[in-house]
Amino acid sequence: MPYRAIPGTDASYVLVAVNAQGGEPSPDPDWPQGPISARAIQTVVEDGITDVFLWSHGWKGAVRDAVDQYDRWIGAFAARSADRAQMLQRQPGFKEMHIGFHWPSLAWGNEALAPGASFAPGSGASVQSLEDHYASELGDTPAVRAALHKLFADLRTNCAEYDLTDAAREAYLELDQALALGDGGAPGDGAADRAKFDPDQALVDDDNVAFGGGALASRLLAPLRQLTFWTMKKRAKTVGEDGLHPLLVKLQQSAPALRIHLMGHSFGCIVMSSAVLGRQAGAALVRPIDSCVLVQGATSLWAFARSNPLQSDVPGYFSNILANKLVRGPLVCTQSKYDYAVGKIYPWAAGVANQVSFGLPQFGAIGTHGICGIADGKALFMHAQADAYQFAPGCVYNVDGSQYIRKLDGLSGAHSDIAGPEVAHLIWQAAMSAQEAA
Repeated sequence: MPYRAIPGTDASYVLVAVNAQGGEPSPDPDWPQGPISARAIQTVVEDGITDVFLWSHGWKGAVRDAVDQYDRWIGAFAARSADRAQMLQRQPGFKEMHIGFHWPSLAWGNEALAPGASFAPGSGASVQSLEDHYASELGDTPAVRAALHKLFADLRTNCAEYDLTDAAREAYLELDQALALGDGGAPGDGAADRAKFDPDQALVDDDNVAFGGGALASRLLAPLRQLTFWTMKKRAKTVGEDGLHPLLVKLQQSAPALRIHLMGHSFGCIVMSSAVLGRQAGAALVRPIDSCVLVQGATSLWAFARSNPLQSDVPGYFSNILANKLVRGPLVCTQSKYDYAVGKIYPWAAGVANQVSFGLPQFGAIGTHGICGIADGKALFMHAQADAYQFAPGCVYNVDGSQYIRKLDGLSGAHSDIAGPEVAHLIWQAAMSAQEAA
């Protein structure tokens, strides 16, 4: 389903899917010339597209979940007739194309564990399904598989324990090593931007902070949820650098006048930031990206800073995006106090759920605190859908969206409440400001 028409609208988008390493699958049988991204590039050139809008979801593991988000998010954007009219007034030849970027992601699960218990309520799956499921999600290398087998062999017989057994603790530590996540890394650097992994502390924090006294099905799986969270964070960086960045370069090479606008949600903010920066030894962007909107981002508040008060000698992983002016128009970041995924679960996953700070914390997300540690960031409240923004080229804006991003949905709070007209209006306004910067 590479081309998706959004039901009930005249809007559509191209779905470009990659694997965990950022590679596209085999060519579409109906398009032997190359992958779907190549087909999208040809469409840009042949149809005279002036603006490409690229969207990345966060932890949406299945294609159907990603499609549901893109239908709502792009659909809300397409429904903004007033913004479109304003864009056409400023740029009479405006012609858009949307690309939804899908990558395999999973943040955590609601798995239960009991003797012969199901992997999910009513599924009838065995504990073996847990091992197979997590092996698939975490890469299924021999070392990962061995650690998971050891873990579930112990939990199968000791699932009634309140604390980890020595064998389970050892299995978790082996899994952490097998995943090569690291710790103490630069802010925003995939999974290394975290405290040292402590499986016992993960259980304590799961009880007391993040999940309200065992709201998830099994306390003993808390360290595994934590490791899965950071594996997906690391993967977001990989698919951004090795999957989306090359696509941006090819789009710019194929259409020299094309304007590109990026929108990421949650871990998708890591995808988009990594796509802008690329790998140090890889091909650089031909020209700056025109605008970038990071909605409820699950990456470090210090990720764009040259230094921070707690690690003054460690620049943020994405600091060169600002230093090298890789975004021509505005770089916009939203926050909401009702987003519990980035406000509570993010620091829990970093192993610092009880961190005490008299200012900004070492481990926190931009979806809660905004982009911090930069000299010229501007703070403002999200505007109503009819009110204009006064965005300046090349500036960073931290937009408090608590008034509109507030609909609670389970443990994540308002994390996914991103398809309202006010958020869509914000993205349109960022794109219009980028045109003025060109």
